[in-house]
Amino acid sequence: MPEGDTVWRTAKRLHSALAGRVLTRSDLRVPAHATADLTGRAVLDVTPRGKHLLTRIEGGLTLHSHLRMDGAWQVFEDGSRWTGGPAHQIRVILGTSGRTAVGYRLPVVELLRTADEDRAVGHLGPDLLGPGWNADQALANLLSDPARPLGEALLDQRNLAGVGNVYKSELCFLLGATPWLQIGALPADRAAKLPALAQHLLAANRDRTVRNTTGRRSPNLFVYGRAPRPCLRCGTRVRVADQGDGSRERPTYWCPACQTGPAPPFA
Repeated sequence: MPEGDTVWRTAKRLHSALAGRVLTRSDLRVPAHATADLTGRAVLDVTPRGKHLLTRIEGGLTLHSHLRMDGAWQVFEDGSRWTGGPAHQIRVILGTSGRTAVGYRLPVVELLRTADEDRAVGHLGPDLLGPGWNADQALANLLSDPARPLGEALLDQRNLAGVGNVYKSELCFLLGATPWLQIGALPADRAAKLPALAQHLLAANRDRTVRNTTGRRSPNLFVYGRAPRPCLRCGTRVRVADQGDGSRERPTYWCPACQTGPAPPFA
């Protein structure tokens, strides 16, 4: 599931493949930009911003993309077979001499002026893996709506950018609170640790292909994806339920013994 660490690795891979190279092929397979031609322009850099990717291109242009649930960027050497999915799922092709980056199932593809990047990412809170990470601002953002459930506050990218469903569940477990606990009810000492803990988890995993929050060789995660198996700490059955308004599937995992606070009665 793409979260801030996945996007960071994707940006690093794309930057290595494209930055400093001139585009020899450009194909944006979205109606708004189907006629755009970027060939002949050099790629300057590929930068992650939370869960967003900004591919900056010579001439003051930025290709903004977002992976959401199942989007992916793949890089292929010339002559190799493309294996990211069927051709009809391709949304972007950026080719250089030697390598081609292919974006599959990208729900967001937007070509904009680099000067206008704030239109796409200006709403985001402090980036957990960015150079401008600000833990104090992230905490202030999270606590600005004390009645909001902890899990929903963590997923709101306006508070802090990079947390998704996996880290939401793991952070709540490590804080000893259910995702439905009002964030204002989280004890002050634990709330103060939250931004640094979130940043630590993502930074520790940004170079790993398999996330690990337990510090063990196995299992890798405390609660996410583990229902109905026993909690690693207390042995109580881990539970799962959706959280949110129902517009998106948000499976949320927690231990009812290790985490205090409200939870769905049907879980």
